[in-house]
This record gives sequence, C-alpha cells and structure tokens, in this order.
Amino acid sequence: MRRLMVAAAMLGTVSAAHAADMPDLPILRGSFTDGLTSARPIWQGSYFGVQAGYGSSDENFNGSTSNMMAALLADTLIESEMGVSQWNLGLGKASRRSTGYGAFVGYNGQWDDVVLGIEASYLHGSFGGSATASEARSNQLSDGNVHSVTASSTSAIAIKDMATFRGRAGYAWGCFLPYMFAGLALGNADITRTVSVQDYVTPAGVLQGPVSATEAQHNHLIYGYSAGLGVDINLVGGLFMRAEYEYIRLTSQVDTSINTVRAGLGYKF
Repeated sequence: MRRLMVAAAMLGTVSAAHAADMPDLPILRGSFTDGLTSARPIWQGSYFGVQAGYGSSDENFNGSTSNMMAALLADTLIESEMGVSQWNLGLGKASRRSTGYGAFVGYNGQWDDVVLGIEASYLHGSFGGSATASEARSNQLSDGNVHSVTASSTSAIAIKDMATFRGRAGYAWGCFLPYMFAGLALGNADITRTVSVQDYVTPAGVLQGPVSATEAQHNHLIYGYSAGLGVDINLVGGLFMRAEYEYIRLTSQVDTSINTVRAGLGYKF
C-alpha cells in the first residue's frame, strides 16, 4: 500500500511538469475561436486609386440664351414692345448617358471605428447635350405696321473633365468602410450659344434681318457642388476596392446635373 501511494505521487509530479512545459495557446483558456480572429483593417493614412464610372447628365437649357437675345435686340421696337428676349422658346431639357474613367487620392484619420478624411476625385468623360428651338409671333406695333417676328436659339454644353474636392465621414465595420461625402465640384466645359431673329413688316413687305449672334466658350471653368455615398472594402493588406454613387450640380449659362455610379481599386499606405 505504501509503494502504491509513492508511485501515484511521482506520476502526479511528472504530469504537472509536462503541463507547465506546454505552450499557452488562447484556445486552452477559452472557446476554440478565441485569439484566432484576424485583425481589423486600419484605414488611417494616405491612399490613391483608379476608377471607372457610368452616368447621365441632365441639362436645363431654358433661359440660357435670354441675355444674348436681349443684347442683340437692345433699343429695337420689337424688343421694347414684344419682349422677344423673354419668349419661352421651348429649349427645355436634354439628357445624355456616358462612361468615364479617372483617379482619386486622399487621406484618412481614424478614431476607434470613426473615419474622417479628405479626398480629390477626377473623372474624364463626355457629358452634356444640346437643344434648338424657334418661335414666331405677329403683332401690330406703335409704328402702325404688323411685325411678324421669328426668333431662334441654340444652346449646347460638352463637359470633358470633372474634379471634386470633398470631405468624407465613414464608419469602419470589419473589412467594410461605408461613407458619405460632400464638397466642391469643378468642370471643364465647351459652351456654345446662338440666337437669330428676323422681322417681316407689313404692309410695307420689308424683311428686316435676320440678325444673329454666337458665343462660344472653350475649356471654360464651371463650378458647383458634389455629394454622395460609397463603400470601401479591404481586400488584403493596403489593397481595397470601392463602389460609389456621386451627384454633381454645376451652375453656368446651362444648369447641369450629373449622376454617376463608379467602381474603383485603390491602395492605402
């Protein structure tokens, strides 16, 4: 009996020493998955990337040639009594769809799961549209004659390059960074406007005009604002992919709104 007790004590001592030599794995202190989950991505730092997009531009041409018509007909009888420059020529609205490509660069600051940053985004494409309209009216004016006036106008805008400078606010959720943004938008546009007027006077039977004016602006800087939503998805290391929606409003002689959806690939340092 005494020998049996001595043998049991020696076996317990050897087992304790063997257990002390084993590595201290997290799974031995808790559930099987404790300590084995991957680290969350860190979004803080500078980054850059490339992007491609598809979208539509919507132009409102109403009133875009009124000032030119008023200047063309200044101090004329038909303008003072018929108000030709104020006619609604029905230029209306136009829409065009286009693709584009570009790049982006920015910097993020991160506080726990909150991510704030600044970013510059560039897109090259072919957005814009054109409209043409004419209207004819006849009135007897103070000179005693009937004036049959026909007014025509054409307006067109082509936007080749757009850049937005925006602030971002996002929330890190695992490998996803959903965000929203807003900021300043700039565009490089070609704008062409033409107006033409002719006046047929009866009973004299005299055709006055046509008189016309054309104004063309090439590589003209237009500006507005930008806002949208997106999500960055960490792939591996600093590599991430992006999906984004952006709305841009540009104000000029032609009021233009551009909606785009974009996909991009970036790298964060």
